[in-house]
Amino acid sequence: MSFDVRNSVNSAILSGVLGVQRASDNIAGTSISLAQKQASLRTTSDLLSDVATQQLGGVSRLLPSGGDSMTGDLLSLVNNLNNAQASTKVLDVANETVGRIINEIA
Repeated sequence: MSFDVRNSVNSAILSGVLGVQRASDNIAGTSISLAQKQASLRTTSDLLSDVATQQLGGVSRLLPSGGDSMTGDLLSLVNNLNNAQASTKVLDVANETVGRIINEIA
């Protein structure tokens, strides 16, 4: 029974490269999101002075909204780092397999 290794190795390499690229893109996007959120945070003195000048009912506008959280972005960053490491491992295994095949043929 014959087994064509070429398609499996090509598929593994392509999968690994695409996985690393996708993880890299997601890491970049999440990092930008975190940086924007950090830049938009207000200092305590700014917040207190704004609260002092407004009515008690307007305080809710000064608090962060429940939208995207920094915790969610940090978890996404960790998840994408893990995805990048897994894809890199796929590339390492494919590289070792190709090396073994070349050594056996030579």
